[in-house]
Amino acid sequence: MDEIDRAILRELQADGRIAYADLGPKVGLSASAARQRLQRLLDSRAVQVVGVTDPMAMGGQAMALLGITVDGDVRAVADELARHPEVVYSVLTSGGFDLFAEVVAPGPRELLDFVNDVVRPVEGVERIQPFPYFGIHTHRFLWDVG
Repeated sequence: MDEIDRAILRELQADGRIAYADLGPKVGLSASAARQRLQRLLDSRAVQVVGVTDPMAMGGQAMALLGITVDGDVRAVADELARHPEVVYSVLTSGGFDLFAEVVAPGPRELLDFVNDVVRPVEGVERIQPFPYFGIHTHRFLWDVG
């Protein structure tokens, strides 16, 4: 991956729907050359273009990252949690927690209910440490592509 590839990725992070006619000049290429570059990145599987939703814009007003300690099959717990629309993502980890899951709920009460009524009863869940964040969710993190 060279500097032009990284420039293409930076532009896509800012606007994933940018037209090649606009992308090319921003990265010093023609529109067709920018399209070919991006296609090469996609074909090599170095890059994947996906849509990402903003849970707060979709009605969620309470979010939390759950640090979960599991006694048993961590993948089974992750699979069970993934069945619920409140779970934005989950990731297996090593260290103090076996699993992290980000959850979104309409409000703090619903978030508490989800943790207590849905997550705690899952077989293998030993301990949950919620890290809640309420209110307006305005931060956006981008991968540093150089």
